[in-house]
Amino acid sequence: MNIKVGLGYDVHRLVSGRDLWLGGIKIEHTMGLLGHSDADVLIHAICDALLGAANMRDIGYHFPDTSADTLNVDSKILLRKTVGLIATKGYRVGNIDATVCAERPKINPHVPAMKACLAEVMGVSEDDISIKATTTERLGFTGREEGMSAYAVALIIKD
Repeated sequence: MNIKVGLGYDVHRLVSGRDLWLGGIKIEHTMGLLGHSDADVLIHAICDALLGAANMRDIGYHFPDTSADTLNVDSKILLRKTVGLIATKGYRVGNIDATVCAERPKINPHVPAMKACLAEVMGVSEDDISIKATTTERLGFTGREEGMSAYAVALIIKD
């Protein structure tokens, strides 16, 4: 068995007039994340972690923000394609450990729905996905509620 680990990180700005998509689900909030796609910061970090583990560069390389194909795209589509990309090298998802950094809204009430959504998209058990939430104690861009960030670690397995 061959295992590899990758780290992903992503940031998006919070703006008025956009829906907030996080972990594949829509969350009610006064602002949403700005980006070329739906700007799901958690999924983007997971994609980067998976691609990094497989030594396949990053999300921007495979799904550029200059492409009409990715304009306003649902990030779940990008995640499903990322799982397919690592499969071309013989890998499957082992587990994901992720942290979302945001002052508001509270993330913890949404974790079960995010885990269920991500597990379905990646074809893994909900038990293979850990999602945690933290604030930055009102420090920095996250603390000022200018944006959100997410970190993810992925373990991939080649049998």
